[in-house]
Amino acid sequence: MAKNAAPAINIGISEKDRAAIAKGLSHLLADTYTLYLTTHNFHWNVTGPMFNTLHTMFMTQYTELWNAVDPIAERIRSLGHAAPGSYAQFGKLASVPDAPAKPPKALEMVRILVTGHEAVARTARSLFPLADKAGDEPTADLLTQRLTVHEQTAWMLRSLLEE
Repeated sequence: MAKNAAPAINIGISEKDRAAIAKGLSHLLADTYTLYLTTHNFHWNVTGPMFNTLHTMFMTQYTELWNAVDPIAERIRSLGHAAPGSYAQFGKLASVPDAPAKPPKALEMVRILVTGHEAVARTARSLFPLADKAGDEPTADLLTQRLTVHEQTAWMLRSLLEE
């Protein structure tokens, strides 16, 4: 080992498992960031009789999403891998579609966000077996936190669509 080289990572999770978990977390990061951008876009562009309610709700949601990206990226780094951070990378990794070019009507925004939160929840849930198998409790904890937020947010948004 070179004099100034960092020691190999030895946190009790194999390199193979760390790489697989980091890959999955990269998808979660891309989904989260894409949903953040869509939610912020809708905050700026919402109109109609529900403006005040949705404008405020979307701000709360995009703030929560913004605060989520750093812990996800830092977990990837803790596992010894580079976190993706470009639009091009996120576009390739995300399962959440980009926001529509033309802002939709308010309730369509809500529908799009419900779908987005459910997609991010599925991405997070798909990582659980791998994190569990590897004994990666920090990642499992992060996934639990993200699932709680996305499932609850989807429920609250869906409630706006009920008559």
